[in-house]
Amino acid sequence: MAFAEMQDPPTDKATADLLEKTAAGEAPWDEVRLGPILDKNEDAILAMQRATKLPECDWGLEYDRGPSVSIAYVPRARVLARLNTLYGMRLAAKGKTQEAADTWLDGIRFSQHLAQGGSLIFSLVGKIALLSNFQALTQAAQNGAFTDGQRKQIMSTVRVLPDTGFDWGKAFWYEQDPLDVAVKQVSQASNPSAYFQQISGRPAPENFTPPKPADIAAYHKLTGAVETALRQPPEQARDKLKTLQDATQNLHPFYQALMPSFTRVNESRAEVQAARGKLLQALSSN
Repeated sequence: MAFAEMQDPPTDKATADLLEKTAAGEAPWDEVRLGPILDKNEDAILAMQRATKLPECDWGLEYDRGPSVSIAYVPRARVLARLNTLYGMRLAAKGKTQEAADTWLDGIRFSQHLAQGGSLIFSLVGKIALLSNFQALTQAAQNGAFTDGQRKQIMSTVRVLPDTGFDWGKAFWYEQDPLDVAVKQVSQASNPSAYFQQISGRPAPENFTPPKPADIAAYHKLTGAVETALRQPPEQARDKLKTLQDATQNLHPFYQALMPSFTRVNESRAEVQAARGKLLQALSSN
């Protein structure tokens, strides 16, 4: 419902850049330029906030369709999360700190729902939403905007989150089913090389043939190790993931073309961990 209520974002680059910078805490709230955008999207924002009160979210992802699974709403989720953060900034600028805090906490819950049951792309978009709300809350806390009760309310929500925001190991686990389906599809394709180019966006290697059972087993062994590493703290997992990233060069070219960067995922985890720690510190010291 929230996505259906969303209005098209501004097309001019200056306004789009201002939206991004303000949501990231790099520019102050500008009521004249940004207020009308929130007014147009208020129904969508409030619908999303109501939805975050639900205990969980099922996005209906059809992983059995492999690479054809639709994730069309992910870009809209990113925009909606940004608008919600800005909605809180508008409230804070008007001195409505309780409403602002509630809005940003809704944004945190939205990020959790966005990552729920999703592959890495969902956690990466959820990370953007989570960081913008962490930043807004941190800045307000550092400015002494919150009462003792409000700080406790925020801390109780943030402390129950995983240190890195989400279960990244689970998100990586969800990467495997669509790729297994893709392997079946490329094996059944009349032109495997054309199928490879279709889903990878690059020409197939010379004399390309679909993965064999040994190739598939090697892929699952490596991804199992990655999933385990992504459940360790980022610093502890860093060297292990780098080694595993190097090991992808031994996989079948089909997998090499479609595997995400483990090290970049770990950097995202570390970024969330640092932002969460900074917020908790700001709440404790003010």
